[in-house]
Amino acid sequence: MKTRIIYGPILSRRLGRSLGIDIIKNTERKKNCNFDCVYCQLDHVDYKVTGPEDVKGAVTPAEVIESIRSYHRNILDLDYITFSGTCEPTLNLRLGDMIKGIRKISEHPVCVLTNSSLVEREEVRLNLAEADLVVATLVSGYEDTFRAISRPAAGIRLENIIKGLKAIKKMEKRPKLGIEIMLVDSAIDFPVNCTNREINRLIEVIREIDPDEIEILTVSRPPAEKYITAVPDARLKEIACRFDEEFGKDRVRLVLKGLKRERSKMRHGNIDEEVYALILRRPCTFTQICTSLGISDPELKPIIEKLISSKNIIKTGSAEEIYYKAS
Repeated sequence: MKTRIIYGPILSRRLGRSLGIDIIKNTERKKNCNFDCVYCQLDHVDYKVTGPEDVKGAVTPAEVIESIRSYHRNILDLDYITFSGTCEPTLNLRLGDMIKGIRKISEHPVCVLTNSSLVEREEVRLNLAEADLVVATLVSGYEDTFRAISRPAAGIRLENIIKGLKAIKKMEKRPKLGIEIMLVDSAIDFPVNCTNREINRLIEVIREIDPDEIEILTVSRPPAEKYITAVPDARLKEIACRFDEEFGKDRVRLVLKGLKRERSKMRHGNIDEEVYALILRRPCTFTQICTSLGISDPELKPIIEKLISSKNIIKTGSAEEIYYKAS
């Protein structure tokens, strides 16, 4: 199955209808990342990329512009163009040029979802400065908890991430900065980040960073580690109230599962490739695929059957909620 660098749109709990761009296309690996997060919806990283210099299969700005030019006009109700996918976008040091090129052909705002790993590097911050919105993940204010949850490549340290995020906020030309706090619980003895001790430290660190917005959420899809579980809604709301008190309700957003949206309105090219491109980057239920791509149940059923029989995708999740993911 041909792999596209453009996928979606995805119905994001945060960004509405978001057209994704995946800017590393090393087909030898399912993921190209320098983290191996316990909560990742795309399973484990078999080989952690140590830095931009270690990247294979980096997409070029020309490839991005041509793909966007030929694809995004088919979507009639798009909210964002977002760099994410199977890779950490900041590992591609041409990211800034890609965003500049997109601005010449599209009026849609550009978002970069980052694990924050490389924000200590000036060239990475300059690339991020070209975006409208950067959503940077921060899972803990403690080095040991950060390492347990994110499992970073060698040389990545939390203190440098915090310094880099503070530097982004102080840039003269900068994007709107959002901090995503991915909270996890566990079925075993594991250093989770939803305890009062962890929340108190996160509040201290975020006060230093001073972001424009703070997003609080938990896992909503099957995670890489089976022992990782979602934080209950009641606890999420308690934590969100703490952040509201500290930073004000206008800056804090609690992202809960259960987003309901109308189906996307788009014209299709090769629908089989579009379905696979979406599942490759984000495990989805049958209904989520239909809604994201604006197709009917009868249209999707034979495509899913074909992808399963060809072993391109597999079923995961539970009997109550089946997800399709890349094999």
